[in-house]
Amino acid sequence: MKRLFFLLILYLLISTKSFAHVGHYNNLNFLEYELFRNDKLIGYHKYEFERSGGNLSISSKIEFNITKLGVNIYKYIANSNEYYQNGRFIKFSANTLQNNKEKYANIEYKKDENKLIIDGSSFKGYADVNSIVGTWWNHEIIDAPSQISAVSGRIIYQNVTFLGKEKININGKVYNALHYNFSSSDKNLPKKKKLNTDIWYDEKSKIWLKASFDKMGYWEYRIKNYN
Repeated sequence: MKRLFFLLILYLLISTKSFAHVGHYNNLNFLEYELFRNDKLIGYHKYEFERSGGNLSISSKIEFNITKLGVNIYKYIANSNEYYQNGRFIKFSANTLQNNKEKYANIEYKKDENKLIIDGSSFKGYADVNSIVGTWWNHEIIDAPSQISAVSGRIIYQNVTFLGKEKININGKVYNALHYNFSSSDKNLPKKKKLNTDIWYDEKSKIWLKASFDKMGYWEYRIKNYN
């Protein structure tokens, strides 16, 4: 009987591990970021948090344009919705228009199977319940074995390296930040699909402050406002 009780507790700990950090954001209402490419402002990313009882929904919109000589050469628009119930991930949906190419990702938690089911433009199938949607706002992503692309549903197995504590200055405000690097654990992936992104979180609030990566230019997300 004691062994059965121990196994039950162990199962609950494992199956709920990926939902442990949502409580960090109980008082968060919105996040707003500016998006830069080669230090030029090209767009924005906004999140809005709404609560009702034990339900939490997060809506997100990202839009940017890359221009050359005043002409749009690359346009990107994405909208998503993410849902939690009593701290547990329930579902996610996103639609993206990437230079007139449509992509999508739908992810849902299946309680009876304790798995995530994915219907995406790049992948359809199941993912481990400890995977997390790669929307970056949620600090729990540092503990996940894999993240799921919010654009196409592709599963990205990751290595996360803590690079240390840093003071970073964004728009004249200094933050005490935790710096992480996220990289693909599958070294056989083609370069264009490999993950290699640096992320900074506020040490106390765990709010996502900044992201940077190199991909046809140097990109940065910088927090503009939050409440």
